[in-house]
Amino acid sequence: MLRYLRLQYAFMRFSLAQELAFRGNFLAKVFVELLWLGLVLAFYQVVFAKTPQVADWPREQFLFFLGCFMALEGIIETFFMSNCAEFSELVRSGDLDLYLLKPIDEQYLVTCNGVDWSTAGNIVVGFGVMGFALRDMGWQFDPLRVGLFVVLFASGVAMAYCFMVLFSALSIWMVRNQNLAETWWLFTSLMRYPKEMYVGKWAGPLGKFFTFVVPVLLIVNVPARVMVKPLDEPHLALLLVAATVAVFLLTRVFFRFSLSRYRSASS
Repeated sequence: MLRYLRLQYAFMRFSLAQELAFRGNFLAKVFVELLWLGLVLAFYQVVFAKTPQVADWPREQFLFFLGCFMALEGIIETFFMSNCAEFSELVRSGDLDLYLLKPIDEQYLVTCNGVDWSTAGNIVVGFGVMGFALRDMGWQFDPLRVGLFVVLFASGVAMAYCFMVLFSALSIWMVRNQNLAETWWLFTSLMRYPKEMYVGKWAGPLGKFFTFVVPVLLIVNVPARVMVKPLDEPHLALLLVAATVAVFLLTRVFFRFSLSRYRSASS
């Protein structure tokens, strides 16, 4: 484990050095990311100026939910998104051969070798929004809730990472997988809204599908709910942890299976 931590630290330093080589571009990327987050927050401020709650989430609770989404998405985009997006290029060019020769776990090396520091600010903003929301609620510190939130938030990050790896592994067969970003955008569009919004003739079955079959709606909903809602749905917390373990094992098996079908540049 110490070996992987040292390697991750080296990846982070090298990625930061690359970003700072073009400081103007880096600052522009950071500004665009923060501007997008500001527009999202401004939009929901307008929404709550017209209505006291969205689904059964009052303003402060929904802001905590939104901050949880921002922080989780920031972690995924900072540490994994660019690496998974580049996997298809490694396959197409044959550079994946060099990764497979390294004495390190292939999945870790492929998915964690770079860090996009321009989106790291999203993580800070996300946790900041959560903190302000809790302050406005007059939330009292509860170690049980905090512990559950940390475990479930980590589970949500792990599940989101696994879905991204599953999509990127398809590059072995598709070679040029340009749908990863679009598919991830679809998933984030589902994750950014509470599952209570999915009610009605067609939205109800859709919500159940993305809760129990492809459990995308659990990724943000469950950690946020644990912190600001009554603890009346423990089965969802258990479902998130169990689904994360199952999806992680599926991801490991599928990723190794996909590598077994890889034909190197020399073959």
